[in-house]
Amino acid sequence: MKVLVLHSGGMDSTTCLYRARRAGAEVFSLGVDYGQRLSVELQFAQKQCEALGIPREVIRVEWRKPERTIPLGRSIEDMTSSISPAFLPGRNAVFLSLACAHASGIGADEVHIGLNAIEFSGYPDCTPQFLNAFIAMMGAANPGGPRIVAPLLHMSKPEIAELARDLGLGENDSWSCYRPQFTSGAVAPCGECDACRLHDHAWRSIAS
Repeated sequence: MKVLVLHSGGMDSTTCLYRARRAGAEVFSLGVDYGQRLSVELQFAQKQCEALGIPREVIRVEWRKPERTIPLGRSIEDMTSSISPAFLPGRNAVFLSLACAHASGIGADEVHIGLNAIEFSGYPDCTPQFLNAFIAMMGAANPGGPRIVAPLLHMSKPEIAELARDLGLGENDSWSCYRPQFTSGAVAPCGECDACRLHDHAWRSIAS
């Protein structure tokens, strides 16, 4: 089995990477550099791949993406109640299209993506509806192409953290923050954006 993981360096996609590797698949990592702030997540993804000896490629997209408002200090309930103002329309559709095209080029059997629709930031392109619609579209766009798999789709964040821990990942082995901060000459997560709060919720829940 040859698996391409759409791999950002965050907890969800990194868990998918480690999970596929444990299952015995021949694993490849694919990242997308689209001008994300400071590209810290790309550095984490590279280190993760180096640690496991997994080949990684990065597609660079010249995208003058629109500015988004990043909400701070929201509860988990607030996040799931409506679409986040930080949502970047079409992002996962673009990324997953690139991943499927690349996977076909290398002869991969599956594309894995770390979508999660239980405890998330209210992004409509992280839902089963999006995934099912995309799979149907890709069936016409690339007949006989790789199967698209979202192993974490129906898992809570603490369940994902528990799986990550079982796979050998620690709380600080991935990067999910939307607002990297410079602190004492180093880059640190902000602790207040949705991604930080979900990450903290996940790891605090399994530690208690």
